[in-house]
Amino acid sequence: MKRVAVLSVHTSPLEQPGTGDAGGMNVYVVQTATAMARRGVEVEIFTRATSSELPPVAELAPGVKVRHVVAGPFSGLEKEELPGQLCAFTAGVLRAEARHEPGHYDVVHSHYWLSGQVGWLARERWGVPLVHTAHTLAKVKNLALAESDAPEPRMRVIGEEQVVAEADRLIANTDVEADQLTGLYAADPAKVLVVPPGVDLDRFTPGDRGEARRSLGLPPDALVLAFVGRIQPLKAPDVLVRATAALLERDPGLRSRLVVLVVGGPSGSGMRTPDELVGLARALGVADVVRFLPPQGGGSLAQVYRAADAVAVPSHNESFGLVALEAQACGTPVVAAAVGGLPVAVRDGVTGLLVAGHRTPDWADALSRLVLAPGLRAELAGNAVGHARGFSWDRTTESLLAAYEQARDVFREEVYA
Repeated sequence: MKRVAVLSVHTSPLEQPGTGDAGGMNVYVVQTATAMARRGVEVEIFTRATSSELPPVAELAPGVKVRHVVAGPFSGLEKEELPGQLCAFTAGVLRAEARHEPGHYDVVHSHYWLSGQVGWLARERWGVPLVHTAHTLAKVKNLALAESDAPEPRMRVIGEEQVVAEADRLIANTDVEADQLTGLYAADPAKVLVVPPGVDLDRFTPGDRGEARRSLGLPPDALVLAFVGRIQPLKAPDVLVRATAALLERDPGLRSRLVVLVVGGPSGSGMRTPDELVGLARALGVADVVRFLPPQGGGSLAQVYRAADAVAVPSHNESFGLVALEAQACGTPVVAAAVGGLPVAVRDGVTGLLVAGHRTPDWADALSRLVLAPGLRAELAGNAVGHARGFSWDRTTESLLAAYEQARDVFREEVYA
């Protein structure tokens, strides 16, 4: 395997995760691309240009190039409008390849269904296999919508069905996602491979909690809960805010010590009402204990995890849940919704607690059980680090490269049959 074309149409790997459309997928693309490059595989990532100031080609890391493809206006284009620009984006991708000798790329790896549509055409044009990672699936999201969220459009459902049918290999994060692909999308089980995501074990490590709290201006004896992610109904940060209000109603004495960090920016349908969560905190009378922070990168994010007594992941749907894994790698137990891949990322009663559903009393019970029981918290924290170390981007990358080789071998057999 010499060269891989990675397609990430709707979000650039250069963007900061936690706001807009940048999230776990961005982390996945960056980490696997750089790990492949360290193994001598050249990676070119194609993404839509969102500014006229972006260079046509940027270096993400040695051996990893990011190609900014002009497709539609640079700004003001919502993700829902991007299907109308897929023709322009595909033309840009094909032109880039046309400058090289035939067979320049060994495989195409598309991320999210928009990229899969482009990858499907590139596969036919270049005569190379298509490997696809969905990251989220419309049919799954529509089965677990938050009250204020809109269902995914039929156009996306059809687009995903087409990509699933055409891809040579489908990468699922968990066995649950593999079953969703075969059960909801009629994917050929022989084409579905389970490859769990990883965690940056050099960046996310246990550290000095006191120092982490000092860096964030938090009292050393505070009870700290944290939410990290995009502010949108799917991620359900409102569940944590409502549970906070319930905790304070049960025990008003907690108000002097409780601090709730909400780290991230508006995204998706949350862009329409970016201040809604702030308003909810005010309406519930907890604005004094809830602190809103912008998305954090690098070491700053690790400090957030280290400062917290528990990290809440109350999403309505998660194909895996990288935040849960990052927090545990820092030695912080997680309280998560028992949905999607989170039961894999979090071992219930061992590294954190899983909550069935999103009822406020249930979440208040789980959070109080963890935060108000230092012994249990310490036990889960110790287990969390070992659990997280079972996931690494190196392991993920090795599995992806094996999937590429497998897809290429099968593709050649079909071509020459």
